[in-house]
Amino acid sequence: MKYERITPTSIIAAFLAILGTPLIAETPSEGCGKAVPASGAFQLPDGEQTRTWRLHVPAGVDAAQPAPLALIFHGWGEDENAFLDVPVVTAEADLKGFYLAAARGVGSEGGDESYNSWTFSGSATGIGGDGQPICSGAETNYSYKSCGPLGEGVAQNGCSWTQCQTDDAAFVSTLIAEIGKSACIDLDRVFMAGGSNGGMFTWDMGQTPAVASQLRAIAPLIGLPHRGFLEGPGRPDGLPVLLITGVDDPTVPPGTWDETGFTTTADTDLYHYTGAGAITDVWANAQGCTAELAKVDFGAEGIECRSSCAPDGSGLPPVLDCRANMAHDYDLEKTWPMILDFFANQPPR
Repeated sequence: MKYERITPTSIIAAFLAILGTPLIAETPSEGCGKAVPASGAFQLPDGEQTRTWRLHVPAGVDAAQPAPLALIFHGWGEDENAFLDVPVVTAEADLKGFYLAAARGVGSEGGDESYNSWTFSGSATGIGGDGQPICSGAETNYSYKSCGPLGEGVAQNGCSWTQCQTDDAAFVSTLIAEIGKSACIDLDRVFMAGGSNGGMFTWDMGQTPAVASQLRAIAPLIGLPHRGFLEGPGRPDGLPVLLITGVDDPTVPPGTWDETGFTTTADTDLYHYTGAGAITDVWANAQGCTAELAKVDFGAEGIECRSSCAPDGSGLPPVLDCRANMAHDYDLEKTWPMILDFFANQPPR
């Protein structure tokens, strides 16, 4: 499913384009004016690691005109192709003029020989923001070798389930800088999205000041922070977020709309996550939103969105909690156009 959202902002943008007046306040990267880079796979040093990442260059992009960039982070055990090999993802990027960058997580090499993963708050230690384990039962032990013996290394219990080889937050900043060297990127329009483990990591980066300060908005997909990590955005002026979860998801259940506590997986493991309503409420409060939670006309068939925020200059609320009729699945034909539409309509700060 594809659609174009018509908003007051898009109408004004078209009018100002005719007058030759830019709507977006741009901060061009050093790649502006250089030849447009080619789409493809690349490698980047990261301490003792060599990281693999993939770039999609939108069709018809202007080498001298700063374009938005969306960083995409895959789920546990996937790689840089998880999103970019899906035609709707690159087609929507071409339509809206977005560079896309997707990197490979750490874990399948370098001594772990496990699943590629992104490490976020609590995932490596196994301890939640409330000081309690992020899971119930030692049978959920997926601890990586790089996290060390239980009680002696980073992993403090059998709940630890992501890599400890490198600092993923530092890598994100390095990746943004690397892309900006060759591509003409608007550094005021850098966005971040991720699915499952990548969605959890996206939340964490939105809460981390060093990375959040470089982001314009985030969009976690079927991913939530672990129990107890209910921090707001890591930038003082707030950070817009579009959250999409599955109402039938047994792996990362969103809970009820008014869930203020945490939820627990209902499939093979017993991991604990914040309720979708709990974390979006914290982020809405950070945006100064005080209205009652209400439905928002946004999204695709089978997806209901709600917000306690009033629409901003984009015609959309800055915090959206959307629930899809799906389980632990990306359903990108429906969800990706929503994500890129949310990013494309963010007004200038």
